[in-house]
Amino acid sequence: MGGTGSGRFGAKKTTSDYRKLDIRRLKSEGLLLPNLAFEWQWSRHGKVFASIRMRTEENRVRLIYRHRNHGEDEWQDENYPVYLDWTACHLGSKRPWFLCPARGCDRRVALLYGGGIFACRHCYQLAYDSQRETSYDRAAHRADKIRKKLGWEPGILNGNGWKPKGMHWITYQRLTARHDAFMSESLAGMAQRLNLLGESIEDWI
Repeated sequence: MGGTGSGRFGAKKTTSDYRKLDIRRLKSEGLLLPNLAFEWQWSRHGKVFASIRMRTEENRVRLIYRHRNHGEDEWQDENYPVYLDWTACHLGSKRPWFLCPARGCDRRVALLYGGGIFACRHCYQLAYDSQRETSYDRAAHRADKIRKKLGWEPGILNGNGWKPKGMHWITYQRLTARHDAFMSESLAGMAQRLNLLGESIEDWI
């Protein structure tokens, strides 16, 4: 059933670099019934930046759109089906899946990513954004989560705040200890990345 394009054809990017087509949203909005025709749009900051036409058929969705590669002036027309599969859920309901239309794939997925064609994450060799995070990025995010619980200003370089009213001291001390450990890990990682290991972490705060 697959056959449009070929698998493993993209450079290593992240899922946020591509437009997503989510079959769960299509189902929740009642758009998987046969013989429907509609336009699907993507917007950013309230403005539409891309759209495709879709037509539902028996056990498949047809995608109709135009695209062009970077640096090329010629638009290419695309019109191809994406087949669907259904798996049983509890209480008798069924869950829909796309079958990736890239040649040689047919992988069952909930999300397709739009480049020249819409294909699965594996065919485009996309990483999740979290996979691109460094260990010190993750430490900074964890510290910020604790800062939010404590009601402190976001950002580990903004210094520590005060104990929230009503919070037990033991809880406060436990959270601040974890926060300071994550902060130290993040700052040490950033210093190593920037070749600043000769500087004291305190100089950053």
